[in-house]
Amino acid sequence: MGYTFERTFSLKGAHPMTWKEATSMSQRTELAALARSQALSVSELARRFGVSRKTAYKWMDRQASGERPDDRSRRPQRSPLKTALPIEEAVVALRHQHPCWGGRKLAKVLSKRGHAVVPAPSTITDILRRHGLLTPPAQRAQHLWQRFEHPSPNDLWQMDFKGPIHVGQGRCDPLTVLDDHSRYNLVLRATTDQRGSTVKTALIDTFRRFGLPLRMNMDNGNPWGIPSGRSQDLSTFAIWLIRVGIGLSWSAPAHPQTNGKDERFHRSFHAEVVRGRSFADLRQAQQSFDQWRAIYNNVRPHEALGLAVPADRYRPSPRPFPETLPTIEYAPQDLLLKVDQRGRITLFRRPFTVSTALGGYVIAARPRDADDGVYDLYFSHQPIGEVDLNEAS
Repeated sequence: MGYTFERTFSLKGAHPMTWKEATSMSQRTELAALARSQALSVSELARRFGVSRKTAYKWMDRQASGERPDDRSRRPQRSPLKTALPIEEAVVALRHQHPCWGGRKLAKVLSKRGHAVVPAPSTITDILRRHGLLTPPAQRAQHLWQRFEHPSPNDLWQMDFKGPIHVGQGRCDPLTVLDDHSRYNLVLRATTDQRGSTVKTALIDTFRRFGLPLRMNMDNGNPWGIPSGRSQDLSTFAIWLIRVGIGLSWSAPAHPQTNGKDERFHRSFHAEVVRGRSFADLRQAQQSFDQWRAIYNNVRPHEALGLAVPADRYRPSPRPFPETLPTIEYAPQDLLLKVDQRGRITLFRRPFTVSTALGGYVIAARPRDADDGVYDLYFSHQPIGEVDLNEAS
């Protein structure tokens, strides 16, 4: 009689190993490797691995072609709605060049560069999201201000200093001037101070190139503002602008929205040029400013302009810069009054203070009505205040 002994070996605490405990990836790799040895038929290998012959052959074919033997995505390999790779690469490349631009600006620039098929702005936003290029949305302003735009270029220029930035071991106060109608940037100057003489030098170059605006708006600080806070006071720099032939206006204190377009320009300038960067010296800073200014004026679409660029809407002024200051003229009916060195005038034997900066100049008192005793004061074309002879003092 023959006996068959079946011996079972076990380890305390161990469990019989099953195929399910192996990863799916390792099973497929191993089946393909065993098939290459031809020790067993494909049918037998399929049985042992618990798969069909069709699946076994699929795994073997993928391994032989160099593909990973894991599951392929069931997504179609081609999708007629998917953005073509070249245009997607162009979107990503342009975003890297201009990290603050959104889908609308990118779409506009790609179209102008001659791409035959440009995705919709929403599709471009999806592309940016897939590539991790979206920044958190900026918090919306709590107050919405009514947008106002002057009808023609050079009707109004807005001027201001952006907050100081560090350059090397010193500081830089970028001077900016923006055309209200077109948003065209006329001045982006890396200056080391905020003196009137510094601004004057920058503006002379600008006036020679672009001509004179009808009016310029500034805040009420030095060098162009009203130092004492009184409406009739003028600075020396402001007097020069008036003599050149430019009308002046000032933003009310604590109302930066009056110069809102230039303030918005400062935010774009900070986000796209200043933030996260350092400049070795003033020259390097100015080079960066000039490069970005060219992009801002000629390449970067502006949403407030219907995605046009500022250069599309700006035209130089026909009013030339006077190399010699013209003579101040007044109307025949004006009362001419000379300002003394203390900034005072006398009208009908009554003293009034105007501005010490006007010391030595002649101004005009123009009656508002025939007999009401109220006079508007002018320096050249610029109204500088009023006096009321009916007041006790």
